Amino acid sequence: MSDINGQIPDNANEHCPGPDSEQAGKADGCEGCPNQQICATQARGPDPDIPIVTERLQGIKHKILVLSGKGGVGKSTFTAQLGFALATDEDTDVGIVDIDICGPSMPRIMGCKDEEIHGAADGWTPVYVQDNLAVMSIGFMLPSEEEPVIWRGPKKNGLIKQFLKDVEWGSLDYLLFDTPPGTSDEHLSVVQFLRESGITGAVVVTTPQEVALQDVRKELDFCKKARVPVLGVVENMSGFVCPGCHGESKIFYPTTGGAKAMCEELGIPLLGSIPLDPRIGKACDFGSSFTDTCPDSPATKAYLDIISKIKSLVN
Repeated sequence: MSDINGQIPDNANEHCPGPDSEQAGKADGCEGCPNQQICATQARGPDPDIPIVTERLQGIKHKILVLSGKGGVGKSTFTAQLGFALATDEDTDVGIVDIDICGPSMPRIMGCKDEEIHGAADGWTPVYVQDNLAVMSIGFMLPSEEEPVIWRGPKKNGLIKQFLKDVEWGSLDYLLFDTPPGTSDEHLSVVQFLRESGITGAVVVTTPQEVALQDVRKELDFCKKARVPVLGVVENMSGFVCPGCHGESKIFYPTTGGAKAMCEELGIPLLGSIPLDPRIGKACDFGSSFTDTCPDSPATKAYLDIISKIKSLVN
């Protein structure tokens, strides 16, 4: 079977029909292949818009996916704070794409929930939080934050394509993708659309307990099959830090050794662990940079150390 980048992985069955075949994932030769499910669910044939997407994104140096198989581990929070921190350098241009179509949270977390997307001569203009930090989300298109998005896969995939093909991103140093939980339509789509322009890598976010780690292992396997480089794992909410005394307590007990043990087992870098500071939630509710408003927090040091590692990995 083929992976979702159109290439045949080493563990494919001998008679793989090929990634663009109508029989991919369905042929007799696919039976028992570890990649059968992912091939059976991907779109067939080359998307004619991929060259347009590639041209639109040619001015972007680094495209980073923030992933996790588990919901509620802090992907959106990490993406937002990564964006804010990278943009503290006035010479660094950053964009954030919110591809969590059914649960868009970037407009609120980035402090721009009342903004609207405007049309431009060549598509849409993203919402600018500051001169060098732009955001695109379906949340800007909804009449209210309470409005549900009840869409099937093809419609979600079409919007993700528009976020890449029809948005005037210009020249960016970083384009960050905040993704929903799992390994489904949105993930398949964004990897397919970025196939030609390339993905710099993925940052996988987890919490310490095994119930989160087991889903994260699935996400890491997805990255392997999709040929998405994994920059490393971030363990979020590794402990609770008191804002007053800075004492730390374990909230999620790492029964199997947490992210550190998992990364050692799988040979994947652990970028760092971020303790839980109540002020992180407050920063997200008010759309502010946590590292700027709480420079004294141990969580700020953890964020900045992780961000420094990411920058050194991609540059």
